[in-house]
This record gives sequence, C-alpha cells and structure tokens, in this order.
Amino acid sequence: MSRDLLKSYRFREERQADWQKLDLILTRAENGGVKRLSDEEMLALPRLYRQAVSSLSVARSISLDQNVISYLESLCTRAYFFVYGARTTIGERIMVFLRKDWPASVRAATLPTLLSALFFFGGWALAFFLCVQDMDWFWTFHGQNFFDGRNPDATVEYLRSTIYTDGYGEGELSAFSSTLFNNNAQIALFTFALGFAFGIPTAWLLVYNGVMIGSLYAVFWDKGLGYEFTGWLAIHGVTEIFAIILAGAAGFIIGGAVAFPGNRTRLASARAAGQQAATIAMGCVVMLIAAAILEGFGRQLINSDGTRYLIAAATGVLWTAYFYLPRRERQE
Repeated sequence: MSRDLLKSYRFREERQADWQKLDLILTRAENGGVKRLSDEEMLALPRLYRQAVSSLSVARSISLDQNVISYLESLCTRAYFFVYGARTTIGERIMVFLRKDWPASVRAATLPTLLSALFFFGGWALAFFLCVQDMDWFWTFHGQNFFDGRNPDATVEYLRSTIYTDGYGEGELSAFSSTLFNNNAQIALFTFALGFAFGIPTAWLLVYNGVMIGSLYAVFWDKGLGYEFTGWLAIHGVTEIFAIILAGAAGFIIGGAVAFPGNRTRLASARAAGQQAATIAMGCVVMLIAAAILEGFGRQLINSDGTRYLIAAATGVLWTAYFYLPRRERQE
C-alpha cells in the first residue's frame, strides 16, 4: 500500500463513524423534519457538522481520495441547511403562511385596501347611477351583444331565468368552476402585477371591473330584480371581490414604493415592498379558488335567495374575522 493510500485510509477510518452518524441524522431530518430528531441528535448536529467541515478542509489540503472529498462536500452541504437554514417543512411553512404571514400582511395594508375598495366601488356606483338615470350608458360601457342577452332590452322573465338555474351535471360544474377561476385569477394577477407603473393600471382595472358589475347590476335593479340579483352575486362575490380588492391593494403597495421610494432607489424600494405585496397576492389565489367553488357549485345548485344571502354573510364574517381580529402571537 502506498504512503498516500495509507494516509487516506487512516484519515477516513478515524473519522468515518462521525460522518456516518451525521449522515444518519440528516437522513432522518430530511425524511420527517427536524421534529423527528431527539434532543441528543439536535445537540450533536452542529458539533458533527463542524467536524465534517474540518475534515473536508483537511481532506482538500492534503489531496486525499477525490471520492472522500466529494462525499464530505455533499454531507456538509446537506448539514448546512439544517444548521443554518430554515427548519421547517413545506407543510409547516404553508401553515405559518395561513396562520400568520398572510393575515398580518393584509392587516398592515389597511390604507391600500381602502384605496383599492374606493376605486372598485367608486366605478361600481358611478356606472350604476349613470345607467339608472339613462340606460344608454349600459351600451356605452359594454357595447352591443354583451352578457348573453342580459342587457336593458331583456325581459324580466329572461333576466330572472339567468339568476336561477338547474340541470347542471357535475362535470359541467367542475369545468365552469375552473373557467371562472382562470378568468378571476387573470383579473387579480393583472391588478397586482401592473401596480409597478405607479399604481395607475391597477386603479384603472379596479374602476373598469367596478363599472362592468355596476352597470349590469343597474339592469337587474331597473327590472325590479335587485334583491334576487344581489343574492346571486353575493354568494361568491363577497369572496371574489374581496380577493380582487386585496390584489389591488398589493398593486398599490408596489406602485407606492416605486412612486415614493424615499432614500432608496426605485428598484430597491419596490423590492422591499415586494414581500408584503407578494404575500397578499398569493393569498388571493386561495380566496379565488374558494370563490370559484362557490360560484361554480354553490350559485348553480342553490336557488334559494335566503340561503345565498346566508352563505354570503357567513363568508364576509369569516374573511373579516380571519384578517382583522386580533390574535395572540405564537412562538414558532
């Protein structure tokens, strides 16, 4: 046996037990999370990591077997993330997001949320009152042949038939729900993503969508179907419109950071605001999924006005409590 091979053999033999122990601890942590580790293993992990790093340094300096060096590099890299990186699994991270990060970001964005709601409902109110005064405004907003006949020329019976439905199969409802989610997600995504342009496109999109709904609402109101249409819209609209308003708030956060960067560059200011805005926008996806389910299934299967109002009120109370009720902070 040559001198180098003997040196490599002894180096490995003297330290291999610690490397294997570290490898075993890391494998258990990777498969089940750090909570699977005992107190002794948690205490041993940083010590074994430092020993492995020291062994790697020595191995590189005396040019030992390349396989040993590669093994130690891999072992140290794996150990680094558990010693210095985030000690949570994906499931734990999702729970932290839902329990803490998302509602905290929404609560911290009260003013942008109010501003977003002002633009949306401002457009809604403007279109509604204009159309109620003169229904020709509806055609100005929508053009001809819009909303599948739901326009000022439609009869009361036809408009009523669009509020109460039946005969949908499960497959049709699933496809309908998916289509609605895609459409609403695009609106929310653009409302958030275009905020970087000083929030101007965000404001325009909010007003535009408010105008679309407000003018349609005026058509049903003018035909004496305001109560029925409100229930039809609210069963999913409370969640959906809330999500769009929050997406708009996220857009205004980015737009405000770009427009008023303070002592930072505009890019640095946008990057600093991006985490809060992105957290809110990601949460909006959860709300839009819930809205699509309510719209695709609940609204199509439930024809009782009272039940629709009850579900709408429940969703409003739940979202408000979830976001704005004070809660005790837990130690993570």
